[in-house]
Amino acid sequence: MTATIRQRLLFLQQQSALEKEAVLNWWVHYVKDDLDGFYGEVDRWNKPLPMAPKGLVLYSRILWAFSAAREAGTPPVFREMADRAYRYLLKNFEDRQYGGMYWSLTANGLPLQDKKQVYGQAFSIYGLSEYARVTGLAEPAEKAAALFQLLEEYGRDPVRGGYLEAFTRDWIPVPDMRLSEKDANEKKTMNTHLHVLEAYTSLYRISPSAPLAAAIRSLFCVFRDHIIDPATYTMGLFFTEEWELRSSRISFGHDIEASWLLCEAADCLGDPEWQNYFNKQASLMAERAMWGMDADGGLMDELDVVTGFVNREKHWWQQAESMVGLLNAYQLTGEEHYLSLAEKNWNFIRNSIIDHENGEWLWGRNEDGQVMEKGKAGFWKCPYHNVRACLEISRRCAELLGNADGQMKPG
Repeated sequence: MTATIRQRLLFLQQQSALEKEAVLNWWVHYVKDDLDGFYGEVDRWNKPLPMAPKGLVLYSRILWAFSAAREAGTPPVFREMADRAYRYLLKNFEDRQYGGMYWSLTANGLPLQDKKQVYGQAFSIYGLSEYARVTGLAEPAEKAAALFQLLEEYGRDPVRGGYLEAFTRDWIPVPDMRLSEKDANEKKTMNTHLHVLEAYTSLYRISPSAPLAAAIRSLFCVFRDHIIDPATYTMGLFFTEEWELRSSRISFGHDIEASWLLCEAADCLGDPEWQNYFNKQASLMAERAMWGMDADGGLMDELDVVTGFVNREKHWWQQAESMVGLLNAYQLTGEEHYLSLAEKNWNFIRNSIIDHENGEWLWGRNEDGQVMEKGKAGFWKCPYHNVRACLEISRRCAELLGNADGQMKPG
């Protein structure tokens, strides 16, 4: 490894560590409510909206972020934030009658949407597993395992593979399965499967079992056989129950996010065949995702491959995932241009996404480069993508700097 590359990696490592602390401290100061939880929404000027609904994804991601960030020397308040999220999840979101977690609550903590969205259950598993890992407590691991059993019993398609999107409170499929208003109403989506895989990987890390390993391998097959286009190394977004593609759009951020999450899952499972397969796929997926990198280093939103229309908005989460995916590709290949692209993306984050005056990251930039007038915290804006990116960047830079001979991971 040259001295110049070592300096570049050290810079990224130091900057990511500082940014992680800054983001988490913002959440400590601005998002705790006056009762026992967190505000459902905080605007871009750090003003809370006390009557905003509370989302399962928000609480699960808060739990994950403050759990994952616990390491030597971190302030005790990080553990307090994780504890607070954990208590509120079990007290207010957990359905003690039918199992699983409600999708959303009122500002007062009462069920608002009591449906069981598989995406939300997955993030609950993700947060609970990480909390169990860092605390050593048995209860959160047991809760995560129970959610896994529910998804396997009610959510999984035993004939065609994969998972359906949404169910009633008592686990009957619902007519409207959309995750959000902008999504297509289809029974299977790339997004949910990606985060079920992420959640199962997190659970396997603390409680490995044969059924869980089988479920992860089944998800690998879903991505290989149905979701990833072998010709373009991009992913389809929406599918019928029979895995017929129902979208002509590709999401640059999801493609590069999947490129490293699939590697992580295969590594966690310790399966050499899948490790080799996804290590080879990762750099190809990351390279194709760079179709969406603009001249300023920001990763754009989506491309419609039929019409050619490009949504040039640049959201905060796409930039976070781009950084990790590019560093993963650099680790796998040793090709310096991936490191250069990661640095270019980091410069865009520093110059256009981080709110240096008010803290946290902006939602994003419009096509004309103006700030998107959306909140800093809310149903979807959580300390997850950016905190995780900072943790991953710091860890991966440390791994690379520890390789005195400069060797990369085998591809």
